[in-house]
Amino acid sequence: MPAVELTWLACDLKSGRIAEELRSLTPSGALERRLSLSSSGQLDLDLAGAPAQWESATDPGRTLLVAVDTYTSRPVWSGIVLTRAGGSDTVVQLGAATPEAYLDRRYTGAYSGIARDQALIMSDLATAVLADAPPIVVDALAGSTPITYLLQDGDDRTVLSALQELAGMEGAPEWTVDTVWADAAQTAVRLVLRVRPMIGVQSATPEAVFDLPGCIASYSLSESYESGRGATVVRAWGDGEGAARLRGIEQTAADLITAGWCRWENRYTPSSGLTDPDQLTAHAVQALAQQRTGTRTWTVDAVASQAPRLGLDWALGDSVHVQISSSPRHPLGAETVSRAYAWRLDPGANRITPVLVEED
Repeated sequence: MPAVELTWLACDLKSGRIAEELRSLTPSGALERRLSLSSSGQLDLDLAGAPAQWESATDPGRTLLVAVDTYTSRPVWSGIVLTRAGGSDTVVQLGAATPEAYLDRRYTGAYSGIARDQALIMSDLATAVLADAPPIVVDALAGSTPITYLLQDGDDRTVLSALQELAGMEGAPEWTVDTVWADAAQTAVRLVLRVRPMIGVQSATPEAVFDLPGCIASYSLSESYESGRGATVVRAWGDGEGAARLRGIEQTAADLITAGWCRWENRYTPSSGLTDPDQLTAHAVQALAQQRTGTRTWTVDAVASQAPRLGLDWALGDSVHVQISSSPRHPLGAETVSRAYAWRLDPGANRITPVLVEED
């Protein structure tokens, strides 16, 4: 399989239409995507090879940079240009953020959802800000836990913060923003905000296999029971002070404590403005499920031209199989099937790095 080569397109942010191909644009570091979060990237535009209209094609706040894998012809990353700096040097530096970041610049206003599916609440919040916005379409699948969710305009809540708050509750769906072609002729792109019980394809036997020896150049397994990453008792608190401070019901991993684990406590505030104790409890339930035995994260640095192809063999949220025959950390070998919660792509170095989290 060939190394990852990217075609960079400058698209009009509001319509998604391609304005220019930027042949002299290169990322100055790895490109990154994360599940339900935004990521940023820095890129260099060499003016010696830039089109005549490069300045209008890279305007901050008006441009969406799209990276297309030439092998698959699929967009693999996009970023909204937010900063541009240049002068006497021949290179102009561009700072971009993935499309999720746009939702942090739009506010929810007042919202009332009574006993409403969480996925539909997410859809409501995003749909309400699609006027005068990038070409975002919402693709939400109902079937999540119904809750009551109330917001006031004076809360000054952004759509991004609300989606992240909802995603942190028990039974909540996951979400992400994918960049896809808007037409068969590939003259424009659109952004699809997907809301699913779980993003990606989960399988006990995924086809995407990263192996050592094989495509893996190096890997690390990070295990943590630090504060916020491991706990057997969790309580979520709301705003306020003293006896007036709202709190949810304490959640305890009684089975682990009975089995010999110590009591490790985590008290935290999921976000400002939460006034519903039931929602605070839902946050604690979700946090305990993630933290009860700590976290195990595999960071796999693979040769991109030898590894399963990003966007073709696997994508964000998918299950990925890791096989280690032998290493200093695992002399007898190791094997895991874990989800890709993030990835980093460095085409210049021919490296793809999925960040995989083991789940109970």
